[in-house]
Amino acid sequence: MHNPADGRPDERVVQALRASVKENERLREQHRRLVEAATEPVAITGMACRYPGGVQSPEQLWDLLVTERDTASAFPEDRGWDLAGLFDDDPDQPGRSYTRTASFLDDPAGFDAGFFGISPKEARTMEPQQRLLLECVWEAVERSGTDPTTLRGTRTGVFAGVVAAAYGPRAVDATDGSEGHLVTGTAASVTAGRVSYTLGLEGPAVSYDTACSSSLTALHAAVEALRRGECERALVGGVSVVTDPAVFAGLSGQRALSPDGRSKAFDASADGTGWSEGCGVLMVERLSDALRHGRPVLALVRGAAVNQDGASSGLTAPNGSAQRKVIQQALEAAGVTADQVDAVEAHGTGTPLGDPIEAEAIIATYGRAHTPDNPVYLGSLKSNIGHTVAAAGISGVIKTVLALRNETLPRTLHLTEPTPRVNWSAGTVALLERARPWPRRQERPRLAAVSSFGMSGTNAHAVLEEAPAAEPSPEDASVHALPVASDLVPWPLSARGADALAAQAARLADHLEAGPGLSPADVGHTLATARADLPDRAVLLGSDTDGFRDALRALAEGRDTDAAVLGHVRERAKTVMVFPGQGPQWIGMAVSLMDTVPEFAERIDQCQKAFAPHGLDWTLTSVLRGEPGAPGLDRIDVVQPVLFAVMVALADLWRVHGLRPSAVVGHSQGEIAAAHVAGALSLEDAAHVVITRSRLFTSLVGRGSMASLALSPDEAAKRTEPWEGRVTVAVVNGPGTVVVAGDKDAVAELADSCEADGIRTHRVVDGIAGHTFHVEELREDLLAALSGIRPRPTRTPLYSTVTGERIDGTALDAEYWYRNLRRTVLFEPAVRALHDAGFTAFVEVSSHPVTTYGIQQTLDDLGEEATAVLHTLRRGEGGYGHFLASLARAHVSGVTVDWTRAHAPHAPRTVDLPTYAFQRDRYWLAPGGASDVLGSGVDPAGHPLLGAAVDLPDGGGHLFTGQLSLATAPWLADHAVGDTVVLPGAACLDLVLHAAEHVGLSAVSELTLLAPLVLRPGADTRLQVTVSGPDDSGRRTVRVHARPADRADEWTLHAEGLLEDGARTERPAPRLRGGPRNSATRAPPARIRPVPRRRAPRPRGCG
Repeated sequence: MHNPADGRPDERVVQALRASVKENERLREQHRRLVEAATEPVAITGMACRYPGGVQSPEQLWDLLVTERDTASAFPEDRGWDLAGLFDDDPDQPGRSYTRTASFLDDPAGFDAGFFGISPKEARTMEPQQRLLLECVWEAVERSGTDPTTLRGTRTGVFAGVVAAAYGPRAVDATDGSEGHLVTGTAASVTAGRVSYTLGLEGPAVSYDTACSSSLTALHAAVEALRRGECERALVGGVSVVTDPAVFAGLSGQRALSPDGRSKAFDASADGTGWSEGCGVLMVERLSDALRHGRPVLALVRGAAVNQDGASSGLTAPNGSAQRKVIQQALEAAGVTADQVDAVEAHGTGTPLGDPIEAEAIIATYGRAHTPDNPVYLGSLKSNIGHTVAAAGISGVIKTVLALRNETLPRTLHLTEPTPRVNWSAGTVALLERARPWPRRQERPRLAAVSSFGMSGTNAHAVLEEAPAAEPSPEDASVHALPVASDLVPWPLSARGADALAAQAARLADHLEAGPGLSPADVGHTLATARADLPDRAVLLGSDTDGFRDALRALAEGRDTDAAVLGHVRERAKTVMVFPGQGPQWIGMAVSLMDTVPEFAERIDQCQKAFAPHGLDWTLTSVLRGEPGAPGLDRIDVVQPVLFAVMVALADLWRVHGLRPSAVVGHSQGEIAAAHVAGALSLEDAAHVVITRSRLFTSLVGRGSMASLALSPDEAAKRTEPWEGRVTVAVVNGPGTVVVAGDKDAVAELADSCEADGIRTHRVVDGIAGHTFHVEELREDLLAALSGIRPRPTRTPLYSTVTGERIDGTALDAEYWYRNLRRTVLFEPAVRALHDAGFTAFVEVSSHPVTTYGIQQTLDDLGEEATAVLHTLRRGEGGYGHFLASLARAHVSGVTVDWTRAHAPHAPRTVDLPTYAFQRDRYWLAPGGASDVLGSGVDPAGHPLLGAAVDLPDGGGHLFTGQLSLATAPWLADHAVGDTVVLPGAACLDLVLHAAEHVGLSAVSELTLLAPLVLRPGADTRLQVTVSGPDDSGRRTVRVHARPADRADEWTLHAEGLLEDGARTERPAPRLRGGPRNSATRAPPARIRPVPRRRAPRPRGCG
């Protein structure tokens, strides 16, 4: 290491050692970061759920828990199930259910298909699990304080626990063209993918089916994916809906069901699980990300684990050893010890075999680490809502999070005597036979665990921790001490459809009445940042909760209210900023904004600095405030620079509130502000142009005049001819509005002539004649003064009112500004060019609207009704509250608005608000679906409205069955009486003719239509056509029956008649058109004989 020549250390060795130390430090830091990432807690930031008992939210679930209710009920009668044939009290009866009770969702068929952009036909073929998960995902995202539409294109993962359900017919049996949708609509693998597709998410999307442990397995996968950086956030859910009652028969065969439909977890009376259904969804993020983004942290997932029973005593038999191992693995993953965990939400299904095995595993792990004085508490949500299968794990997590946040461990129901199959004597595991307080403590955070075990042997366990103490988010810390510019606060609401918007308003009004006092700014901030901007919009402006509640009630009830602005947005507007010329000025026009909005005042100050080198004898603030000694706005060399500064400052105010114009246009002198906003002129060059222009104009004062006429440009030009050029058309504002200018006497004479002829006339300016020959003498001075400006390419497209079309920013040299002063202002052609280019909103940026009339007139002439024409302020209405009203009008017109600045002075926070008010229609395929071809011995009927044809064993009769639906046979909706759709009489006849063909007959000798067959939107109708055996003459009786598929009503006889050999008839039978037909071989075309009128009354609404 030493140099042999002088004994000093070898420099190369020293450098190598230093490099080695640095590399070692780098590797240590890298290792530290990897360890942190691999063990970082995952924050639960949003939750949503649907459970039996009418539970539509986590809050309602908590209410069910604290009121100690269970949800067991009779089987539903609206799912098209044959309940009479399903039940049998004899548990040994094969293919039957011995339980008549379970827990069911209130309306699993209800779905807002249009909200998610799904057609009714596809919605009907989607199993309810997919539909339910979509709605809960949307709600969970909203509850996390996130606008769901902002997730599009992000690396957001979807991890869904779902067990494939038997829903509808097999694709090969579908005869209504739905087979393509059935493939995706019933595939469990599509469940997660459909969420990603609908929201545009680009992280992993995986469906997990491990039976009862599916959703907790999905949570474990999501946690690992987040820690590995595979996604930046994740949606984790579980869903289970019973669409076929055969599951009850199968579970009855295993003796797995409780006869009374209730799970008596860990009780001596446990006699099987209470079957259930439901959905739960979590939004999860890495804790560091959640804190950085200001998300609400509800609880933490410290760690989770998944394992398998392996070669246990039976495929479905629980394995205590594997359960102990998965608990230990989860504790290790969480970095905690068993004694730190206060409570366990058990799998706890209520089976006499599974519960004791699970209890012993918990005693062997958690119990040994606790003492009788400090036991671990054990409970089961299934005692309340039953076993939600694939949703069970997430359901347990949601319950545990609610318990942490409410500082209470809820009671486990149906606990009267602990099961004697477990040795509870140690006392270290305590059943929650009553609710217990669970307060926060100073020494350490509270921890709980959740178990979920699958029938296939897959076990999952997760460890949860209470949320850390709330700290100000970065967003809160970054809010500047902005003054409150107005007492008004904006509340933006939106929905898909007017009914949904009214429902949104009603839900929010109910929430305000029922909930704690909420800050209007907090509500407005949450609505603006955590809800999507949808097509049907309203913005409410108010200052107190009572006023907002009244406005919401009016909106919900369809009443007018001055506090709301409403609109429907077809698409995001392409917005044009319009800068007018002279005319919008008024005394005090910017004072309020200067005093209350720092950004506006700062921009005015920047303009003043840009004016300073030009030696003005006044300042912007002195003129705007009307200070003593300041010149008035009647001076042209004052008003034009002042208007320029106000327009530039207003444009910046729009920008601060989210408006980024797609194009800009200026009218006459307004082109200077437009050029600066578009980026073609620097502020200094723009100030130079406006000051030079206005100063030169002073030499023309008193020599000319201008007047506005309600004439077309051609009519106005013809009117000016008698004055031989002394007065000309100076401005074309619209197809019926022009401004003429010229010599004072000539303009006056022309104006008098027009007034005498009844033409609307307005004297605009008395003293100058811009855009005429009067300004030609200014050319040389203007060109010389502006020779130093440096125009540049625009950042935003600029449309010229000199040329009437789009212009490149580099063309705005001195010569252009002379033409701007001299040539006719082609405002109407410019507006037409903007319209033709696809721009859909015009926002005049001024202190009073001047150009909006001409814009609207031009659009009306084009037949354009969808384009919005908006303004910024009005005379006498120049405060920030008035600007907020303009923002509201812009927002409901499709203009992009960012409400953050409007709420920022109030230092708002995100609060819990009602989620989206889905407008549901019923979509349900009963088992077997529309085709009704279910098994062997049943043939396709070969008719668009019939699915199956069955030869009856006695008497030679025949039965044809099917299901009618407007979703699969939309042409039937064409036949309606008022709003009621009925099956046409011709369709009844066609069904009968088809039955005749099938049995070898060719005529209908009699047919009586007895009752209209009503078809309900979103609901199926079961159909039966029966043909009796032949009588002695070979004739057969035919009857048409129907009943709603979702109700066990009695069958209604709608038509009956007689079939016979039709050799004597000549008239061809009418055929039903519009539906798909089967290609099966058909009998010769049937014939129809006239039906006597006395035997064939036409019921109202039928035929």
